[in-house]
Amino acid sequence: MKGAAEERAAWMLATPALLGMAVFILLPFAAAVALSLTDARLGSPLPLHLVGPVHYLRLLTDPGFLRALANTAGFAAAAVPLQTGLALALALAVNRETRASALARTLFFLPVVFPLSLVSVLWTLLYAPSGPVARVLATLTLGVWQPGDVLHDPWLALPAVLVTSVWQGAGFQMVILLAGLQSIPDDLYEAAALDGAGAWRRFRSITLPMLRGRLVVVAIVTSILSFRLFDQVRIMTRGGPDGATATVVWEAVRAAFDQAQLARGSAMSILLVVAVLAITLAVGRLRGEEA
Repeated sequence: MKGAAEERAAWMLATPALLGMAVFILLPFAAAVALSLTDARLGSPLPLHLVGPVHYLRLLTDPGFLRALANTAGFAAAAVPLQTGLALALALAVNRETRASALARTLFFLPVVFPLSLVSVLWTLLYAPSGPVARVLATLTLGVWQPGDVLHDPWLALPAVLVTSVWQGAGFQMVILLAGLQSIPDDLYEAAALDGAGAWRRFRSITLPMLRGRLVVVAIVTSILSFRLFDQVRIMTRGGPDGATATVVWEAVRAAFDQAQLARGSAMSILLVVAVLAITLAVGRLRGEEA
């Protein structure tokens, strides 16, 4: 009887969360799948017609979408190691109970609190041809770097957006890794030091293995956020120049709302969800095999 009562209580506690997932995740996903198989257009008075996987087949041969997919994948491939590495470095730097480290934690986490729209506008000003970034680069390179419009350079626009995203999001991952660092027993480090292990050996043999689970979580979260890249592109580059910063989410929103092609935008969203889900499952499976 006690087990049955605990099971009922567990279901009662889980019901609000399950209902929220059904209403805000599963139903919209099912609606997007259904719309992607039709010829739906935003605001069109014409009746819907089932067209099957036509939009998916067209997207897989569409150079614009394939470029957006490549931009998104490249951005994620660069953002995950850079942001995770920066977050780990910050966590190691502030892993001490001092006033200076407490202030540093606040400063490092502060960009996470700012809205992405505000961060994007701020970095747009910093990247201006007469902005501080251009002047600092010109000074450091002794004039070799000539100030230019970074956000309108096909080679520099996406890396510029990457720097903005890494700067804004590293503080969140830092908090996760800092919690992991503080959960590692000091006895392990003391025993390793007595055995003659140096700082690098202790980091490699104790810190990294103990943080493996949290590093995987951080990598998965960063991957998902990277594939959802939109706000920075919308405000800083609007997908330009010439599609150099276009992403899948940017193309999906543009297709659905700017071009009124709701079915095409839904198909893009479904392909993105499938890609992110595949990556998440692959990373989770790799983690299980390593464990």
